[in-house]
Amino acid sequence: MDTLLGKLTRGLRNSAPVPYAGRSGTLFDSTAQGSIGERAYDAYGSVGTLFAIVHQITDAFAPVEWHLYQKTSVRDKKRRKEIPNHPFLTVWDMPNKFMTGVQFREACQQHLDLVGETFFILVRAGSVIIEMWPVRPDRMTPVKDPDAYLLGWVYKGPGGEEVPLRTEDVIQIKYPNPSDPYRGMGPVQTVLSDLDASRYAAEWNRNFFVNGATPGGIIKVDRKLRDDEFNSLIRRWRAQHQGVANAHRVAVLENAEWVDTKFTMEDMQFAQLRELPRELIREAFAFPKAMLGTVDDVNRANADAGKEIMAENQTIPRLLRWKEVINTWLLPEFANGKNLEADFDDPTPINHDQLNNERSSQSTSARNLVMAGYHPEDVSEAMGLPEMRWVGIPAATPAQPSENGDQGQNGNDASSLFEVWEGGK
Repeated sequence: MDTLLGKLTRGLRNSAPVPYAGRSGTLFDSTAQGSIGERAYDAYGSVGTLFAIVHQITDAFAPVEWHLYQKTSVRDKKRRKEIPNHPFLTVWDMPNKFMTGVQFREACQQHLDLVGETFFILVRAGSVIIEMWPVRPDRMTPVKDPDAYLLGWVYKGPGGEEVPLRTEDVIQIKYPNPSDPYRGMGPVQTVLSDLDASRYAAEWNRNFFVNGATPGGIIKVDRKLRDDEFNSLIRRWRAQHQGVANAHRVAVLENAEWVDTKFTMEDMQFAQLRELPRELIREAFAFPKAMLGTVDDVNRANADAGKEIMAENQTIPRLLRWKEVINTWLLPEFANGKNLEADFDDPTPINHDQLNNERSSQSTSARNLVMAGYHPEDVSEAMGLPEMRWVGIPAATPAQPSENGDQGQNGNDASSLFEVWEGGK
């Protein structure tokens, strides 16, 4: 019988409060992730819409600049102290001698969007991480445990070899799977059947022409053919009618009848069949339609809006997911890593009109604060303005009279500002 002391002792260990895996069965719990991965990777190489979406996502995600900062309680990110040199940055920028940092992140993000999870393995020299290698998620199998939750991972190589891996040497990034807490689930899994339909439609279109643009038919004979007669008939038919060049040739059959069972392109609704998966794939990724070039009214305004939507809804959420994992599990493995944090540059495209409005607002606010008696240098820092040397207010020039005879505002404003500043010096 389990004692209270035993329960308390288990509570002090790094273990799961409830069993996430059964106590019976094999140690290495097999999943269907392998077959899902194969189908997703095949679709990526054969369905143009899927390739375009994943490629644009990874192409926008991977090159984003990352920086290392000292942890601080200051909420203003601009006032953080950046760490320009650190072992983490060395590995992050060149994970291994065959990949740059951009290539590494692009490969990992491809897996994440195609199968809902990505893995990379940490290579150590003693206790120091010196390399990182991405691996195919469908080759990784969790070693589940009802008490410890996860004991490690087993990587199964192309030749069938199995490599056990410790949990501390494996980093997993995933989109949570509600049916399996150990694995991820991505948008591709939700449209796998539609992706298959798109691939089969393309193959049907190809075979339509390969078969002489007249697929589907039966040669009916009035007796049983000998093997040599059957083989001769097949050779002659293929030679005379198979292929685009032989399309629509008249068939001459001896003691045989042709029974037509073909479907036309119109019967198959081929265009509609290929269009439907395209929309379903785009919706699964919540991908902006304008970014695929499929809108008829493309102009500069909605193209720029599409880029902003892409950054806000696609790139930034993925960067935040990586940031959390890096700062929680990867960075603490490096020297002084617990006191540091990694962060990325904002990938949102610059909106020049909005930027000009913000600058005008900042300048106006700074002017009002200086006139109210605050020090110009403090005002510049508070308003986020660049450092500028103070040379004093220029001497006011006589203002030109307006049409109604009043003096202009430039001279009075400058004089007032000069008096305020001079009085506060």
